[in-house]
Amino acid sequence: MRRFVDNALAVTKESVKTFTYESLNNIARLINGVSALLLAILLGKSNILEGAQGWELRPTFHGPRFPRWMENGVSSFNQFIHELSVDSDSSSVDYASAEDEPDEIYRSTPSSPLSDGSGTCRTSAHINHDPHWTNWVAYIFSWILLPARFLLRIPFLLFRLLSSQESKASLDTGSPRPRTFHPFRKVHSSKDHVVQRTIDRRRGVIEDLHLAIEIFIEAIFDMFHKAAYFVFSPFAAFRIFGKWFSSPSAGDKDIDYNVSNASVPTATLGANDPSPRERNLTLHHTLNTDARTCRDVITELGYPYEAIHVITSDGYVILLERLPRRDARKAVFLQHGILDSSMGWVSNGVVGSPAFAAFDQGYDVFLGNFRGLVSREHVDKNISLRQYWRFSINEHGTEDIPAMIEKIHEVKTAELKLSHPNEETTDEQPYKLCAISHSMGGAAMLMYVIIRRIEEKPHRLSRLVLLSPAGFHDETSFLFTVAHYICLLLAPILALFVPALYIPTRFFRMLFNKLVRDFHNYPAVGGLVQTILSYGFGGDSSNWVGVLGLPHYNMNDMPGLSFRVIHHLAQIKRTKKFRMYDFGSKAVNMEVYGSPEPIDLGEYYSLIDIPVDLVAGKKDQIITSSMVKKHYRLMKDSGVDVSYNEFEYGHLDFTFAHHEELLAFVMSRLLLVEPDLKRQSSPKKALKLKKTGQARSGVSD
Repeated sequence: MRRFVDNALAVTKESVKTFTYESLNNIARLINGVSALLLAILLGKSNILEGAQGWELRPTFHGPRFPRWMENGVSSFNQFIHELSVDSDSSSVDYASAEDEPDEIYRSTPSSPLSDGSGTCRTSAHINHDPHWTNWVAYIFSWILLPARFLLRIPFLLFRLLSSQESKASLDTGSPRPRTFHPFRKVHSSKDHVVQRTIDRRRGVIEDLHLAIEIFIEAIFDMFHKAAYFVFSPFAAFRIFGKWFSSPSAGDKDIDYNVSNASVPTATLGANDPSPRERNLTLHHTLNTDARTCRDVITELGYPYEAIHVITSDGYVILLERLPRRDARKAVFLQHGILDSSMGWVSNGVVGSPAFAAFDQGYDVFLGNFRGLVSREHVDKNISLRQYWRFSINEHGTEDIPAMIEKIHEVKTAELKLSHPNEETTDEQPYKLCAISHSMGGAAMLMYVIIRRIEEKPHRLSRLVLLSPAGFHDETSFLFTVAHYICLLLAPILALFVPALYIPTRFFRMLFNKLVRDFHNYPAVGGLVQTILSYGFGGDSSNWVGVLGLPHYNMNDMPGLSFRVIHHLAQIKRTKKFRMYDFGSKAVNMEVYGSPEPIDLGEYYSLIDIPVDLVAGKKDQIITSSMVKKHYRLMKDSGVDVSYNEFEYGHLDFTFAHHEELLAFVMSRLLLVEPDLKRQSSPKKALKLKKTGQARSGVSD
């Protein structure tokens, strides 16, 4: 009878599983089919989807390198098996928070790109956020999505329950030496640091629903199975109930059953260090979201890494990342654009990334990051939401970039003095620094150079390579034009209620990450989203879906967009001039700029005393080639040593797509700067910020 009941339960369970699986799969197929139908009737989709085909709508971070078990020059099969098992159990890496790490900077510089043990953890300053209206919006949406949250939490709760039951069962077997579980530590050692490899194991929302349903069905039928067991074996049931009500043994009192936050000591046979290491077990890994950082990508590919936390004059903490060559006399500084991070410069692996290409050419590589992360890193831990996001492009060009470049100068000067102690030189800058910038990073870099020349301070740069730089936005898509005018009309109201644009909570960022994963898993849905986004951006053929799947948009952190930056771009579009931010008050403008109107940076292009290479994209609809040509004409008329080149690229192709011709061009521009540095020329003109003169007649649009 008992066997009959077991068979009946097994057949019923598999039938329920099959029914639910097929129902969910049919819903997914229906969504994908409807998306394919809509995609078939949309016009102009062939040009829009060109960018998606070359990158396969799936960003990967890998390149040619030796196998990991050969990196030390010794083949260790046991080491390989151990790391493979760890990699199969975890698909994301959780790093230490500010409470677990010291505030000092950790550095490591391996001698070769394939040596291990390189890397520093990025400390995050957790801030006590003030209550804001966005919290209420997030609270309302959390209740709306409560069923989805419940289904997503089922696997984790059942995992914790089953783990605790297994731990109790293992202790009841009478093992002579009970295991002692230590509290889980969030810090991963460099040896145990296993980054997600070539295969992307992230799960989307549909896959999570599959898993949740399976675990839920298993749990329900397990309960029925145990109930049937107790009915047919009453003595066993009485024995179990007796153990529950009996007093626990003295040895079991000190054992922590909270296995969900535990770590098990393990050792690897044949490792260099045979001492036990802690193999961490955490429910965070079961989320299967991609939370890799720029550090993870660099160190996984075997390159050296260093993190330097820079504090600006107004208290913002920004991250300057580095691929160090300490004795190199040539360095390059790469600065990202809007809603981006340093991840863009390493997202194409060893072969197609500018950061790795520059390092392989012998450069000391620095990767800059602008202020404006959801984590709100600031020296004032209690800074309010409104105060933190109160910045425009002005602060990027006059606070962030100066702080990072001065830190680069400080570090390089000290290191070169240590590496060449007997060298006598009167030069203040014993190295050459070039800058590569994209989009808004290009506008901020031009602002930095001009303001430093006006203030008669050294900018320490030898060459600028600007990829589709912002600054002029006369030609924008219909969506951007409408958004700009709305921003200008409602700026006083929007500034009060919308200090920045970003995804507010970890749950919604995780949900966004998983939805993007579904866009990859269902090509028609991804193609439809790609087409809709491209229509909104004027037909730009960049791989928008692929970029959204990059890990700098993850559940832990993401770059945000300040309202003042949006307002600043709208002002530039309205005036058709590359100007600094207009505060809307002549008194405030007079106090900041020395004139009732903001500084028109185009009027001061004659102060640029270094070569500038402008690169535009023929398919770029965010910053069209005509807008880049406007920079070129102004610089040419001002006597700047400037060049102009065009490529068949969209706006994001300059950083996120793998184009060998662009990479070869950028490297050729850098190599034009000779390693022997001459002292930076003295300022041609002594100008002050309090300039109220009119625009020069020789400058034309």
